[in-house]
Amino acid sequence: MSIDLARARADTPATARLLHFNNAGAGLMPAPVLETVIKHLHLEAEIGGYEAAATAAERHQRVYDSIATFLNCHRDEVALVENATVAWQLAFHSLQLQAGDRILTGEAEYASNYISFLQVAHARGVEVAVVPSDEEGVFSVTALERMIAPSVKLIAVTHVPTNGGLVNPAAAIGKVARAHKIPYLLDACQSIGQLAIDVDAIGCDMLSATGRKYLRGPRGTGFLYVRRALLQQLEPPFIDLQGATWVAPDRYELRPDARRFENWESYIAGQLGLGAAVDYALGWGLHAIAARLVSLADMLRTRLGAIPGVTLRDLGRQRCGIVSFTMAGHESREIVAALRRQQINISASGPSSTLLDALARKLPELLRASVHYYNSEAEVDRFAQAIEKIARGR
Repeated sequence: MSIDLARARADTPATARLLHFNNAGAGLMPAPVLETVIKHLHLEAEIGGYEAAATAAERHQRVYDSIATFLNCHRDEVALVENATVAWQLAFHSLQLQAGDRILTGEAEYASNYISFLQVAHARGVEVAVVPSDEEGVFSVTALERMIAPSVKLIAVTHVPTNGGLVNPAAAIGKVARAHKIPYLLDACQSIGQLAIDVDAIGCDMLSATGRKYLRGPRGTGFLYVRRALLQQLEPPFIDLQGATWVAPDRYELRPDARRFENWESYIAGQLGLGAAVDYALGWGLHAIAARLVSLADMLRTRLGAIPGVTLRDLGRQRCGIVSFTMAGHESREIVAALRRQQINISASGPSSTLLDALARKLPELLRASVHYYNSEAEVDRFAQAIEKIARGR
């Protein structure tokens, strides 16, 4: 299956006036997703929030089925939450790590995740060990195997780092985790929606994801996957009447499914939009999306790499739709602002977002251009021309 570019752009009206290469920040919502959210918000205004939720209850339940299809898992392994950070934190802090337990993670781990590692390290005496990258900047599975020990209680890895096009070998990491029966938490915030994700093939026990990036869903939405085999061992760090039932004055019972991680109050319109975004992506085909993204990103790297003063910063053997680079003599934030005045959207990624990687590579703030399947080859040309003009001081 290939991407019908004309239809993809027709479903994304903003492409007529905007060059959007900030999909790793937030993708442009396609019309069916936007219409789903707005329709439910109108319904809430017309009949009331509780009543609108009751009216949409069946469609809301189908969101779990859509995500289960998307991930190749069971619907009872899916929880709907506010964002990827909430999903990740809920999973991580449910593990109840103790003094002497060890976490293995990678050099390109995201700041929010690593801060949580440090939090439990300082509070409980948990140890954090960083698995080195190989010569191409990829999380080294060979090194991971050497670091396995009885004290290792979690392997936590970011699939696609926020600061570049690297794709870490999630499935190879999963084989090691399964072989040693170590829980494996995968941060799929940047990979969900741009790569085909099969949690059974990857072998992760927990996966966190957002709706707003490559899935092209609404902001304020995300989901958590927790494998059935691990689920019954986990109690969320906080629970309410959605995740548990108060069955006696001194006792509660957790839900048997992943929805023990949910709150009762939720963004129903956004979650319906999230389901619409998942269905929309499934309609295109995840492998077709991934192929289109890789093709456009490779084209963009080639064009940028030919511009004097531009240095590409992406690592890895497998790369995705995120292209990171720097420009000699130019501040990243100034370039972002200059491009925005031309109706071109990109973002900047500071060293603190992936501090270990930034220190190891002596990285400054990076420019991050992230393409999607609705972007065109003509937009790649236009973007490269805009960067070349800035590089030449014109």
